[in-house]
Amino acid sequence: MKQILDEILRSPQFAEGGAWKHAWYGAGDKIIEKGDVGNTLILVEEGAVRVLGGAELEGKVRITPGLCDLQAGAVFGDICLYGSHRRTASVVALTDTRVLEIRSDMLSVYLDDHPIEGYLFLKALFEIMAVRLETANDRIEKLLAWGIKAHDIDKYL
Repeated sequence: MKQILDEILRSPQFAEGGAWKHAWYGAGDKIIEKGDVGNTLILVEEGAVRVLGGAELEGKVRITPGLCDLQAGAVFGDICLYGSHRRTASVVALTDTRVLEIRSDMLSVYLDDHPIEGYLFLKALFEIMAVRLETANDRIEKLLAWGIKAHDIDKYL
């Protein structure tokens, strides 16, 4: 993904300041907040970040478990690629981190105008999302199996 994004960012039609910008975060800083409306795709250039979910236990205690850690070269915020949408997770910097924030509207126009790069970008994004979906499904299956066993539900199946 980083290679195709680097090619796009070098294009004179996709200028820094208008279509994208750098941002720096210290360790522990929140980069995005779950539920906020977003319109950027974010590439981790340096450092590491943690993607956090959110859950409420018995209506009293709110927890934010770490869903995964992402290293330099990873992207997040892809849910906002085609329009403004609510962020599905929070992301915090684990280390001092530099990210590249890409305006989704500008990226969409660029990809439409450059179909070869658009295809390669969407293909790479699809591969990333497929791996993430596979990982999520595996975790759900393991949690479901644990819950069935923990609550002795398997005797009813």
